[in-house]
Amino acid sequence: MTATSGAPGPLTNRQGHPVHDNQNQRTVGPRGPATLENYQFLEKISHFDRERIPERVVHARGFLAYGTFTAAGRWGDEPIERYTRAKLFAEEGKQTDVALRFSTVIGGRDSSEAARDPRGFAVKFYTEDGNWDLVGNNLGVFFIRDAIKFPDVIHSLKPDPVTFRQEPARIFDFMSQTPESMHMLVNLFSPRGIPADYRHQQGFGVNTYKWVNAAGETKLVKYHWIPRQGVASLTEADAAAIQATELGHAPRTSTRRSSAASTPSGTSTSR
Repeated sequence: MTATSGAPGPLTNRQGHPVHDNQNQRTVGPRGPATLENYQFLEKISHFDRERIPERVVHARGFLAYGTFTAAGRWGDEPIERYTRAKLFAEEGKQTDVALRFSTVIGGRDSSEAARDPRGFAVKFYTEDGNWDLVGNNLGVFFIRDAIKFPDVIHSLKPDPVTFRQEPARIFDFMSQTPESMHMLVNLFSPRGIPADYRHQQGFGVNTYKWVNAAGETKLVKYHWIPRQGVASLTEADAAAIQATELGHAPRTSTRRSSAASTPSGTSTSR
């Protein structure tokens, strides 16, 4: 649609020409074949044929929530400005709008949310100095230490391109040759590997980050997101029962507002 002075205009094609009829095409006689001179039909059907949104390689299935971050303003008994000049942390009670995307990792858009899989999260803080993004997982460690291995670990976890199944041999071939993966692997195969829903899982920035104060002094921190509702997981039997009738259970049992607390290690809780 085009717009003039804020009012909707006529439907137009890609060249901006008005479309006089978007529901009928010219035929040879009342029951004859369609003619190929109908440009609107050709454009509409070609656009439809190419109407594909590429799926993300990882974190394809996600759930979005909006909320606010409320700063505690202190690190223990000390003002937080001693450690960081970031304005969103500076004042007790200061609120910053956030958008949070929770997701599974390996499965596609239509995969089960009850699968044994790490859960990712991404938080976008809408601060007065611009948007700040913080990403992480529900498990506090990661499979690899060197980013060059990331495609390899994902390929090992993805379904086999021949069988279209997630093959344990592919997974453990990689993991057995990557000793640093053992910590996350035992977490994944613990009850934490199948969170009950997005309200009842922890979040970890995974990486170590650096805060810088006004004097240029630095402090290393890790971000932990602690759910007030507690941590809850599904058993294998629970997950199988859910998957029998429902692939997208997590949004149904999660709130649409963020209720997690953000706590960099060593700080008081910020809501």
